[in-house]
Amino acid sequence: MKPLLAFVVLALSACAAAPRSGGYYKDDGPGEKPPANLDQIADAQPKSEPLHRYANRPYQVFGKEYVPLAFVQPYRQRGMASWYGKKFHGQRTASGETYDMYAMSAAHPTLPIPSYARVTRVATGRSVIVRINDRGPFHQGRMIDLSYAAALKLGFAHLGSAEVELESIEPGQAVTPTQQAATTTEQALSASEQAAAVYVQVGAFSSRANAESLRSRLEGEFGWLKDTVQVLAIGNLWRLHVGPYRTQDDARSVAERIESQLSIKPLLVVR
Repeated sequence: MKPLLAFVVLALSACAAAPRSGGYYKDDGPGEKPPANLDQIADAQPKSEPLHRYANRPYQVFGKEYVPLAFVQPYRQRGMASWYGKKFHGQRTASGETYDMYAMSAAHPTLPIPSYARVTRVATGRSVIVRINDRGPFHQGRMIDLSYAAALKLGFAHLGSAEVELESIEPGQAVTPTQQAATTTEQALSASEQAAAVYVQVGAFSSRANAESLRSRLEGEFGWLKDTVQVLAIGNLWRLHVGPYRTQDDARSVAERIESQLSIKPLLVVR
């Protein structure tokens, strides 16, 4: 089966087996024996890749035409994310690759294949980085279909769906670790970034009240941080930053203390 036809057939099946609010259909799901420590799987590692020859052509599903982006470019979107699991595990994706529900991948109607995106769960601020290698979802009200592993790391696999914010990652763009990374180690920064201040991002929320609530908790647990905690409106989210710190090592030390006491995995940002 050609990749383009394959993903349309899978997409139609995915629509029929779409997760209900609060769960998933009995013929889909997480599988009986998932790998150990799946919640600690590493995010996808963004890199420049040639776009697929066929998977980025315009196409129609249910009479609606979709025109994929012709190249990787800045793209941000907010909407509902769902996930697909064992029913499609081992089948071909739009890229012609084999779908692995335990890898950090996703399906999107129009983002280039392959490309990379950061997906942040609005309710918690948790983020993951996924590789787009499939088309879908084609169910009204849903924006992106994540792999089971990605949904698990974002904490909504048991729910079936959740509101998220999606942001494309362009080739060569510096990527800070996500909230769900196994460690708080960040990638090397450019010379210009080294000159900027380093902050510890403890969370990102759609509601300022939620950000302020975490701020109060943080200041209660770490009184010595009180004068360095900030709630900032950046993009469409309220972000809780601690800092600034002169070096990455200084910021990392604070991030590790927060993680050990609050079971929150902060990330390091430069601004």
